Amino acid sequence: MKDFILSWYPVILAFICLLYSVGLGVIGRTDEALYSAHWAGTILLFSIAIRQRRTT
Repeated sequence: MKDFILSWYPVILAFICLLYSVGLGVIGRTDEALYSAHWAGTILLFSIAIRQRRTT
């Protein structure tokens, strides 16, 4: 389980951010939902960049 979480934590975190954004949209806070909708993509892009720069 630990290996799974360590290798997939960016996807899990991005999914949680996506659910947060959808939740904000459902309760009517659309400005906040639009702002937080970008978090998931940013997390995934940074994780790709970091993994490409790793030497091990």
